Amino acid sequence: MKKTLRNKSLGEQSLDSEMRDSLESVVESFHKSRILVWGDVFVDHYVWGKVSRISPEAPVVVVNVESEDRRLGGAGNVAKNLVTLGAKVAICTVLGDDEAGRLTRDMLEAEGIDVSGILLDKARSTIVKSRVIAHSQQVVR
Repeated sequence: MKKTLRNKSLGEQSLDSEMRDSLESVVESFHKSRILVWGDVFVDHYVWGKVSRISPEAPVVVVNVESEDRRLGGAGNVAKNLVTLGAKVAICTVLGDDEAGRLTRDMLEAEGIDVSGILLDKARSTIVKSRVIAHSQQVVR
């Protein structure tokens, strides 16, 4: 028996029952897993607003900011997703000993991720990737 999966980016995919059962058993086993994630962690900073006009000083849009959000990016997002699947996750990375680094560590801890493998380095700045989005369109990164 085949089951059809629909995904916006993948289109329509068919899985036979054997493949579906195999996938389900892998996902169900995550709660027994202890996983170390090693990689670059950064902050994804999103700024949402509306464009009302073009700047008189330069040919750029003027965005009236309505909201902002900060999320885990890079390996931090991977770790968060693994926790969501039920795994026990520890992360190993180097962050700047700065406000963004402390925010990142706090966001990881709030997700239940073991942060004992994080090194804070005074000589480094934590990466923050900012995206300005207006009318569902990214206008600046």
